[in-house]
Amino acid sequence: MSKKEKSVMPQSTAGLVRYFDQGKESIKIKPEHIIAASVAFIAIEIMLKFF
Repeated sequence: MSKKEKSVMPQSTAGLVRYFDQGKESIKIKPEHIIAASVAFIAIEIMLKFF
């Protein structure tokens, strides 16, 4: 049996792209606000169903 040569492949980020410049311009919403809006939306839907 002969020795197999190991070829080294270049490392990559597996398709992940980082956008450093877009973090400053985007709208930032806290997770608490998303949860509160979801709960409020569900409560409104339940009230509209019964009234």
